[in-house]
Amino acid sequence: MQIRSFERPDEDAVIQLWERCGLTRPWNDPRKDIARKLGEQPELFLVGLHGDELVASAMAGFDGHRGWVYYLAVAPEHRRRSCGRRLMAEVERRLEERGCPKLNLQVRSSNAQVLAFFRSLGYAQDEVISLGRRLIEDAPPVGAD
Repeated sequence: MQIRSFERPDEDAVIQLWERCGLTRPWNDPRKDIARKLGEQPELFLVGLHGDELVASAMAGFDGHRGWVYYLAVAPEHRRRSCGRRLMAEVERRLEERGCPKLNLQVRSSNAQVLAFFRSLGYAQDEVISLGRRLIEDAPPVGAD
């Protein structure tokens, strides 16, 4: 798998990958998420290619205190081939180059397979509660007219 930074022509393939991997939600517009990322540290938005086929993605960032990774996705037919492991190693390398001391990520508590994957990479659950507040609505709330 070749790893490189995201390029604009990758957009449709990345969104299709995220949809196949169950990462999209009705309240998050993936095109808006991509546009926002391209405005901040676009070099930390990575894709993995197998030949000409986009098979993996990871969106990372560093705020000067912690690094974060979002949208780690590997096409189901390319899993268990070290694609996710290699992509995370590249994210970590790029963040370390920036002086990032710690990388955080969030996994839905019901996603046992992904939790096991990250634990196999040495990630552990922090004793924190993740809170969030939406500042910009990407889509109307579910059930709204």
